[in-house]
Amino acid sequence: MKNYFWIIFLFCNQSTAEPTLVPCCTNPSHRVPPSGMKLNYHPIIGIISHPGDGASGRLNNSTKASYIAASYVKFVESGGARVIPLIYNEPPEILNKKLNLVNGVLFPGGSIKRGHFFEVVESIFKNVVKKNDGGDHFPLLAVCLGFELLAMIVSKDKNILEEFSAIDYPSTLMFPRNINLNGTAFERFPPYLLQKMAKENIVMEHHQYGISPEKFHKNKNLSNFFKIVTTSTCKNRKIYVSTVQARKYPVTGFQWHPEKNAYEWGLPGIPHSESAIQVTQNAANFFVRESRKSSNRPSNGEVLDKLIYNYKPTYCGKAGRGFESFDQVYIFS
Repeated sequence: MKNYFWIIFLFCNQSTAEPTLVPCCTNPSHRVPPSGMKLNYHPIIGIISHPGDGASGRLNNSTKASYIAASYVKFVESGGARVIPLIYNEPPEILNKKLNLVNGVLFPGGSIKRGHFFEVVESIFKNVVKKNDGGDHFPLLAVCLGFELLAMIVSKDKNILEEFSAIDYPSTLMFPRNINLNGTAFERFPPYLLQKMAKENIVMEHHQYGISPEKFHKNKNLSNFFKIVTTSTCKNRKIYVSTVQARKYPVTGFQWHPEKNAYEWGLPGIPHSESAIQVTQNAANFFVRESRKSSNRPSNGEVLDKLIYNYKPTYCGKAGRGFESFDQVYIFS
């Protein structure tokens, strides 16, 4: 029988704050993989690249250039996994080969929501669903733009996103009343950290678009696929969905940046407190823990030439900071 304890969260970002009770299961059974499952202690994550150079053309203005912010690579590595870059404009057969070498996929933040990049993201998402339907536990973590793209794809509505004012904005996470955190990104977050995330601005937001809970629930494709785990409030006091978890698949969406707290320094609002760093680490632990459940076991020889270690990051802090404000990027051209 499951035992629960309750944490009272007071949300300071709402004008009419009221206590919200969040159950945290103390039964450790959810932490144990299903009987017979052998965990993979050499997981590999595929991170899709984003069009551009991550510095508004100041490092590489080629139309064929794409990049991955090094903070996402460090985020994955901090959880105990290696990275293979999924270069979005590579030939499809190469991308598919790489997808067969990884144990999970990360869609990072950015700004592009159209064209070939959107089509590739949609194709990879469908591949993730297919792998899970085929019996492999294959997780997907979508951060900021990644979450926005998932919302557009799953809802089948490219106009579903709304404008929110949350650029360079550390904020909180609000948990729905009586939510069960088992099976979500927060299932192993320490109770004191969950409380801090609900009361202190230690969760980094950096976006202009999102989706309100009302619009989320009106779209049945979206609300049948995902459940809302947290919401947040933007600078204009508008509430948006900030964390979702797929009901059937190991697919998680963050409309916030777990990687920035520990690995980015270009925005003045990024929280770097000890608690903020713990948010980064616990989120990384969750994602990589999910990837260890994948049954994919490529040989070491197959992956060595594909790893991110074959590329060198570029320091872009001196190139001037635009919206991206990255410290380091891997550029592919």
